[in-house]
Amino acid sequence: MLGIGACVVSGTSPGGPSMSEASGFSGYGDGVNRRHQVQMSDSEAAALLDDGRTMTMCTFNHDGTIHAVAMWYGFLEGDLAVHTKAKSQKAVNLRRDPRITCLVEAGVNYDELRGAELVGWAELIEDPSRLWDLGVSVFDRHVAAYDAEAHRAEVEVMLRNRVAVKIHVERTVTWDHRKLR
Repeated sequence: MLGIGACVVSGTSPGGPSMSEASGFSGYGDGVNRRHQVQMSDSEAAALLDDGRTMTMCTFNHDGTIHAVAMWYGFLEGDLAVHTKAKSQKAVNLRRDPRITCLVEAGVNYDELRGAELVGWAELIEDPSRLWDLGVSVFDRHVAAYDAEAHRAEVEVMLRNRVAVKIHVERTVTWDHRKLR
């Protein structure tokens, strides 16, 4: 079992700087709700998703616990999508319960954090032509600019025994802490 260690309730480490002091960020922990200040516009969220490479994808296990995995993603018919082994845990979970939550995030320091949480349901796709379109999108975004002559065989191997998971977003929550600078 992984341990986190001691929890410091005050928000500061004994003898160390506070989060605000350490990062130079003065808006942390002051009790002010800044939700409206950090929300992204639709175009800002779209840019984050276009630029992002890895998404955390969460599904429900049979016992109600969360199965969270990091996935490369692409786009299928304008929506975020991934491909996965047809018998993977996430595919099994989605066949039983199609609810899904995904997170795309960026930033290292607190005042750089930005992200988009996408909540909705997943469509499992086995249609070869739609799966192919997703495979090309993922390959193009993560491996190399897709060239049919040079890369067709690689994408065919990549998609063997796979299904596409298309995310139908019902609610999006976004934040960009850079807006608080």
